[in-house]
Amino acid sequence: QAQLVESGGGLVQAGGSLGLSCAASGRTFSSYTMGWFRQAPGKGREFVAGIKYNGARTEYADSVKGRFTISRDNAKNTVYLQMNSLKPEDTAVYYCAQDQTPYRPFVSFKSNDFGSWGQGTQVTVSS
Repeated sequence: QAQLVESGGGLVQAGGSLGLSCAASGRTFSSYTMGWFRQAPGKGREFVAGIKYNGARTEYADSVKGRFTISRDNAKNTVYLQMNSLKPEDTAVYYCAQDQTPYRPFVSFKSNDFGSWGQGTQVTVSS
């Protein structure tokens, strides 16, 4: 399994922006799709965004399309999530995750396909 460490969460007003980073170690980063998930209080964990191992494809939840951007730097073993136009309903703990299957040909939306998880970082959006 990989070790994943998120950073960049915090408190922001509605309409503001935040950027999250996730540094990975322990596996060949460039071989695995990376994803961001989130979990709000009292709710289940949900897919936010994912990026294929080579960066060639990205996927987003409908709720964040046009506002969030996922990217990766395989030379730095890091995946990013830029969040713009934040809304109070974006408040959650955000988790970075790595697919458990190398070179998966598509970006999975399913948390069960991700075998390594970070500790999470809190994002709070005030109204």
